[in-house]
Amino acid sequence: MTLAAPPHEEALSVTWRPDWPLDVRRVLSRDRRGTGDPTLRYAEDGVWRTMSSAEGPATVRLRTVPDGIRVDAWGPGAAAVLPLVPAWLGAEDDPSGFPAEAHPLVARVHRSTPWLRLGRTGRVWDALLPAVLEQKVTGLEAHRTFRELLRLAGDPAPGPAPAGMRVVPSAERVLAVTDWQWHACGLDGARRRALRAVASVASRLEATALDDCADLRRRLQSVPGIGVWTAAEVAQRAVGCPDSVSVGDYHLKNLVGWSLAGRKTDDAGMLELLEPFRGHRQRVVRLLEVGGSMPPKRGPRMAPTDYRRH
Repeated sequence: MTLAAPPHEEALSVTWRPDWPLDVRRVLSRDRRGTGDPTLRYAEDGVWRTMSSAEGPATVRLRTVPDGIRVDAWGPGAAAVLPLVPAWLGAEDDPSGFPAEAHPLVARVHRSTPWLRLGRTGRVWDALLPAVLEQKVTGLEAHRTFRELLRLAGDPAPGPAPAGMRVVPSAERVLAVTDWQWHACGLDGARRRALRAVASVASRLEATALDDCADLRRRLQSVPGIGVWTAAEVAQRAVGCPDSVSVGDYHLKNLVGWSLAGRKTDDAGMLELLEPFRGHRQRVVRLLEVGGSMPPKRGPRMAPTDYRRH
């Protein structure tokens, strides 16, 4: 499957001024799947990101300029994606009513991170594909498989993007990947079946203006292989859900437990500690990812599995 890069066309451009002290790289960092992520790159000339759309793929470059954030977009999907960029960066997030003072650490980190807003891309598929790849494996393993899949089946990034950038493959292209190609990408059978299941109904899973977080999570969890964790990860990114907690995450419960109570805990204990922040529990998680702490490591790290050797 050989994909040629499209010729460069003229960019669509706009300059947007946020009304808070935005840090583009830090806000988008949670969507970055490792330093080699082919969909999100930090470069000297700006932050580059690819995105799919109903009109086709797009590449976006974001640069801080004296009068705001300069946004340039290329590709068939440029006109569709360009108006969504402020929402990526948190323009539609509403932190009012956040009870940060319910815990001194949360209050302190909240005051020190005025740049932190919860973004929403509006694209379920772009968040769902990598989330499925991240099910029950190490981050290193998931990131490697993501890179391999996009190298195999992803569209080359439109416009003058940094070398190697790709757009997530369409659901149709994912369904066309053969078993031996999946094996070469390092994907095990369970995740392969889940990815094929969501690809089969991808168009029905896309977010609409009427979607709320709970409705999107319910629709996602109706697909075989998509559980609470995956649905929450997608809702956080696609619709900017401020309250979705990734229950079942290997590390998150201990980040929350150690940061808020000085002890390890389980998922039930994590939710109990987050209860005072209901409505903004994901906002607390993001703050703890910035300024919280994990318990001391006393054992070997979980080693990634290379399924290509099996």
